[in-house]
Amino acid sequence: MNTQRIDKKSQILWEPAEKDMEQSHLQAFAKSVNQALFPYERLHRWSITNIGDFWSGVWDYAGIIGEKGERFYLQGESMADAVFFPDAQLNFAENLLKGKANQIAAYQADETGVTAKITYHDLRIQVAKAQYGLKQLGVKKGDRVAGITTNNIEGLVALLAATSLGAVWTSCSPDFGAKGIIDRIGQVQPKVLIANLTYQYKQKPFDISDKVQETIRQIASINHVITIAGELPNSITWSSLLDNDAEKPQFERIGFRDPLYILYTSGTTGLPKAIVHSVGGTLLQHVKEHQLHCDVHEEDVLFWYSNTAWMMYPWLVSGLASNASVLLYDGAPVLPDNPTHLWDIAEEIGLTHFGTSPKYLDSLMKADVVLKDQYPLTSLKSILSCGAPLVAEQYDWVYETIKEDLYLASISGGTEIIGCFVMGSPVHPVFRGEISCKALGMAMEVLDDRNAPVYGQKGDLVCTQPFPSMPLTFYGEKGDERYRHNYFAERPGIWTHGDFAEQTIDQSFIIYGRADTVLNPGGVRIGTAEIYSVVEQIEEVKDSIVFGLPCENDEEIVLCVVTDLLTKDLAKHIRQQIREKASPRHVPRRIYQVNDIPYTVNGKKVEGAAKTEAIGNEVKNKASISNPECLQELTDIKKKECY
Repeated sequence: MNTQRIDKKSQILWEPAEKDMEQSHLQAFAKSVNQALFPYERLHRWSITNIGDFWSGVWDYAGIIGEKGERFYLQGESMADAVFFPDAQLNFAENLLKGKANQIAAYQADETGVTAKITYHDLRIQVAKAQYGLKQLGVKKGDRVAGITTNNIEGLVALLAATSLGAVWTSCSPDFGAKGIIDRIGQVQPKVLIANLTYQYKQKPFDISDKVQETIRQIASINHVITIAGELPNSITWSSLLDNDAEKPQFERIGFRDPLYILYTSGTTGLPKAIVHSVGGTLLQHVKEHQLHCDVHEEDVLFWYSNTAWMMYPWLVSGLASNASVLLYDGAPVLPDNPTHLWDIAEEIGLTHFGTSPKYLDSLMKADVVLKDQYPLTSLKSILSCGAPLVAEQYDWVYETIKEDLYLASISGGTEIIGCFVMGSPVHPVFRGEISCKALGMAMEVLDDRNAPVYGQKGDLVCTQPFPSMPLTFYGEKGDERYRHNYFAERPGIWTHGDFAEQTIDQSFIIYGRADTVLNPGGVRIGTAEIYSVVEQIEEVKDSIVFGLPCENDEEIVLCVVTDLLTKDLAKHIRQQIREKASPRHVPRRIYQVNDIPYTVNGKKVEGAAKTEAIGNEVKNKASISNPECLQELTDIKKKECY
């Protein structure tokens, strides 16, 4: 008897119904390309072997508007040199504005609730007016248009208007400091800046007029400034930009590999990398992920909690290309007087796909929220999570307290690919603590130190075949060289993503954290996620960060916790839990109490910066950290009291 298989089966938390699999996009897509859906692993192998046919099939299935051309994929000398759809012509905004006239394209909400909604018909008119205004300012194909925008309808219109002209969109969130904004958009020399002058967070209003003026002074390429919610000297207001008679947008069709977005890495170890993404690669990757993996259908309502700086913002916006509605939310996810504020909104608008982070789910867990007692959530089909590994206990909590019949998917990819490598699917069961499958078209493996694929062992997550959303380049001097060095230097011809992961015998995945933050005590590689998965279940611990410090030709594990009072007994309990639920090697040698944990502005723990500060070195780019003042607690940490 195979006891391993029986034990594995007991870890299934949800399975799709037969009718749901039959009605899924994935089933319909498999039929459209004359492939069997099951076994999924065979379909996946077909997608990474017949690369051109697969991506051509995605184009056709998603109804991409444009000229596809006769050539779908040209193999290059190396993975980075591969070319997709060399003869194609298309426009990104045109593909996002094709929805039914009277259908809601976007809902807008903030900390007060739902504040506006706009149909596809009215969105097209708004884009036409903004497009005309930008055209009058001389914006054309290839120009960079930068936004310091909140996640609202005006920001969406600005993005679509810029890309309708073939311009390149790049954005920062208004809560960035002036240096953080300048370090990013200053690299790409934008012609036009569109800026919200106010925003609110945790029920407090903020005016960023001074920050915007500093940005204008520092970036000489900015010829025109358009302000939303306020005015500045020598600027154009949003309302005056749209004060024209245009009603129908014109779409400049450009090449598949022409630039669409410039996104930025967190930049905690230096100047953020400005990653250039293509029109066609972004669009195809997103419609594949939305439809085939997340099963987003026409008139579904898609949401991801994100600011406009994180890659999940353009990922959300692309939901329009699947004729869905999107929820644009600006504000704090949890309010002091209402931790379930986002779910009030979800229930009101009939949200179907709720995108979030493990940190948000953890905040609800620690507040003892039981959502199924408060909301029917009859429309809710799935919860999607990324930004950090979703731990096994959080899987349990979702099904116990939110909804039993729910497709829960932890997904993992990155800003570098503006998409995902591993995901869920509507035809896979949900296994506790695991990411269900390799995304179609993505040739994923986990390699050991010999560069051999391994199962049931931890190693480096890699991709061995080209895909269309690989970056075009890094913007700026020696951009191609820097791009190739980042992802192909370690293993020539293979994309090494930088995640520490495990592939199970069933070809599901567990992500253990970034490879550059992997701990190495006694020469054994340990993922930080393995420690967080234990510590974050301890009631007394509100937050934590873990990193390694050099120690006598070795490395010792340091754990910093936010708690009301760290005592010897609590430290002992933490160590016992880690020893029992992870391993003795995972047990931290030092445990410190701190008041706060450093996070990037996109909500990711900054383990590298914590370690840098702790060993007494200077963190180079504190503008990328939302709360850099908390690093002071970590300075020369070995000299401070610990347990």
